[in-house]
Amino acid sequence: MSIPFIREDTLPPGEVQEVAPGVRRVLCGNPGPFTYRGTNTWIIGGGGSVAVLDPGPVDEAQLSAILRATEGERISHILVSHTHRDHSPGVAALQAATGARSYGFGPHMTPPDQGGEGGDHGFRPDVTLPDGGTVEGDGWRLTALHTPGHCANHLCFALEGTGILFSADHVMSWSTTVVSPPDGDMAAYMRSLARLAARDDRLYLPGHGPPLPEPAPFVAALAAHRREREEMVLSALRVAGRATAQELVPPVYGPALDARLLPAAARSLLAHLIKLQAEGAAARDGEAWAPR
Repeated sequence: MSIPFIREDTLPPGEVQEVAPGVRRVLCGNPGPFTYRGTNTWIIGGGGSVAVLDPGPVDEAQLSAILRATEGERISHILVSHTHRDHSPGVAALQAATGARSYGFGPHMTPPDQGGEGGDHGFRPDVTLPDGGTVEGDGWRLTALHTPGHCANHLCFALEGTGILFSADHVMSWSTTVVSPPDGDMAAYMRSLARLAARDDRLYLPGHGPPLPEPAPFVAALAAHRREREEMVLSALRVAGRATAQELVPPVYGPALDARLLPAAARSLLAHLIKLQAEGAAARDGEAWAPR
């Protein structure tokens, strides 16, 4: 099943886009192979107390854009979907400018020396949000959904009464999600996808890329893609007999893969292999893997 990606996005960095009543987007100018055109900062509410979701990296232009977009309003909550460096490091400067408290599932769970080098290890939320925790302000109420997979402390946020889900990096409109062990977990990612598939949200607002309307078929396609990829991994492993995740990248992804994405592809295949190991379909021998 092909995934119906949406990649057309003309919002300039620093500009404000109203995507729904009481919901605005400010795009950070941090484009890249994993961030697309940049990190989306979401402003929720209007005219009174507002929440800012994912201030992004340390970026003075993005901070100025957020403050400009909320001029005349009070930023009462700073929400963090997960502790990757393109989402949470901007919290400190925004707090210094507004005095707002920060909210998130918790600190980054994987230490740098255990593979957590991509995490923002300096972030500690002022308020810990568990699965099902709620945050509210003037005319809005958000419910946190713990959706590990891309990151162990990843949260999506449902804007109650609207059918809008802030899907962060768990579901993005422009690309599949990087799942890199040990903080990334493919089995957890698939369970989180199934959880979202059971909901009836009408609009996803992701961490990167444009808004995603009618998300149900998109989520189904993502899940089917991961299942197909897993079958390809197992098939390639059976042909090879014994191989590392890096050695499986060419037969699984093919020659057209962007060279910049090779390390991430290997990490994704490693996530599949760990899942297959847990299910009894693969065995690990050092850095190499074999079918069972």
